[in-house]
Amino acid sequence: MKGVVAVYYREIVNFKNRWIKVWSASVIYPALFLLAFGYGIGKGVQIDGVNYVKFLIPGLIAISSMNQAYGVSLEVHISRYYYKLFDEYLIAPISRWEIVFGEVLYGITKGAVPVSVLLAYAIFTKMGYNINFSFFVYLFLHLCCFSLLGFIIAMIVKSHADQAAFSTFVMTPMLFLSDTFYPIDKMPIFIRPLGYIFPLTYSTKLIRGSLLGTRTPWFYKDVLVFITLVLFTFAFMVAKKAEG
Repeated sequence: MKGVVAVYYREIVNFKNRWIKVWSASVIYPALFLLAFGYGIGKGVQIDGVNYVKFLIPGLIAISSMNQAYGVSLEVHISRYYYKLFDEYLIAPISRWEIVFGEVLYGITKGAVPVSVLLAYAIFTKMGYNINFSFFVYLFLHLCCFSLLGFIIAMIVKSHADQAAFSTFVMTPMLFLSDTFYPIDKMPIFIRPLGYIFPLTYSTKLIRGSLLGTRTPWFYKDVLVFITLVLFTFAFMVAKKAEG
């Protein structure tokens, strides 16, 4: 586990130099969506008997934390190709799985920043959410999933253009089609199957269900656990095959 601690510590030391930027993004990004969709278009609207703002905030928690967790992709890519950090990891007495775990822990840490901001807002405005153990379990799985995805993309893409293409054709559609801003069952019927391809759909539904105290199909958590395990396996494989 010393390798995990070393990788994580290295990332956290660098994170300290830009934590203000991360915190600012964690405030501004969801605030814009909250103002535009929640207090703008959705003012006075209810979804399944729930005020739209109360419905929206769990979705904002999911997408904001996803963006920060997945953001390790760019950092790992830059460190690998420009600073040759991976070369140092390869000659250090640490295992590849320790590299993966260290980066994932860092992604989880980054992803927790917008969550804390939005939960603080929800508590301050007395939204009445049920912040329980299940919420933190689902949030942890959610952050693991997208930290792993970010690490995998960083290891397999060869340029910033490839990363941008993945964000354009995968991450952006996922952001809007995964039950974040409106229920997936309200979408056109031919779009709904696409939404259920994305892991964000399952994590958003689980996070929202735990906060609102509503029942979510039991197999959603199984799907999210399965996706996370598959991503970890793939992350270990690409780390094992990667060269500096």
